[in-house]
Amino acid sequence: MCNLYSVTKGQQAIRELADAMHDRVGNLPPLPGIFPDYSAPIVRSGPEGRELAMARWGMPSPSFVLKNKRTDPGVTNVRNTSSPHWRRWLGVESRCVVPFTSFSENEVMPDGSRPPVWFALSEARPLAFFAGIWTTWTSVRKLKEGEVTCDLFGFLTTEPNREVGEIHPKAMPVILRTREEIDLWMTAPTPEALQLQRALPDDSLVIVARGKKEDGAAA
Repeated sequence: MCNLYSVTKGQQAIRELADAMHDRVGNLPPLPGIFPDYSAPIVRSGPEGRELAMARWGMPSPSFVLKNKRTDPGVTNVRNTSSPHWRRWLGVESRCVVPFTSFSENEVMPDGSRPPVWFALSEARPLAFFAGIWTTWTSVRKLKEGEVTCDLFGFLTTEPNREVGEIHPKAMPVILRTREEIDLWMTAPTPEALQLQRALPDDSLVIVARGKKEDGAAA
């Protein structure tokens, strides 16, 4: 499960690769460590075309998860797209792409520790996107915050390729590397778009850092 990632490329690069015509984020600094419930950039379809916007990481949890709980911190990673809970957000109006330059998975060590291992498409950490979904939702995410209405997002996961599987054998994020894949995720009918829910080919990722809570590489 990916619960930490980084995006250090500027918003112009994000807009260009995702073909976003509108920018709603203001000044976007490098984000070397994005954790669950942090606010982070996404590209979604708006009334005037694709837009770069900010949302909180963590989609609404299924009702069975919330039984006897007072808060819903959200679900960051979505695997079972056949679930009725997630199917409602698989239409084009609820799809988004989530920019990243690296992401981490926790490696289980003999002493029980779980340090992060950071993956990127190359040592240069080029920009790519996760295939995501988003919604506007009212809930209590933190007791001290109370009930809030905000835009939320999560991204799809799938079986891991070889590099990720050696560290985390259960899953990896669904990664989109090209304009064509981004356009397919953002515009295609749901069955066609879900064909992108697959692992990257082996040898598509490299380990760029270990044991750090942030990937502070220069943009």
